[in-house]
Amino acid sequence: MITTRARYAIRVLIDIAEHDEGSFIPLKEIALRQGISKKYLELIVKEMVSSGLLFGASGKGGGYKLSKKPGEYCIGEIIEIMDGPLVPVTCMLDGANPCPRSSVCETLPMWTEYGKLTHEFFYGRYLSELIKK
Repeated sequence: MITTRARYAIRVLIDIAEHDEGSFIPLKEIALRQGISKKYLELIVKEMVSSGLLFGASGKGGGYKLSKKPGEYCIGEIIEIMDGPLVPVTCMLDGANPCPRSSVCETLPMWTEYGKLTHEFFYGRYLSELIKK
């Protein structure tokens, strides 16, 4: 499941891209436009800054800016930064303990196909496709 953190992160990036005039955009403005608690967004954008999705500046004239062009933001990467790996079942996580049933698991091919479809879908989408400007 994709969490509200990832969904809100994508909404924040879209909002900043749509209102980009070259200066930092205050979080208060983003929160108002998006109808999201500023307090909750503070937690989300902090992680977005530390992961390199955004630039942040505090003080007068501070706020947030995109760290790259909208066409360089892959939706799959944003989701994985905010939520972790896009895998349908834990046995498919990198570094997971090998499942003793993998060779006889009737459902593994289904989960593998679903994981591949999900990955291709989200890694084939970019922030620039979602912007209405």
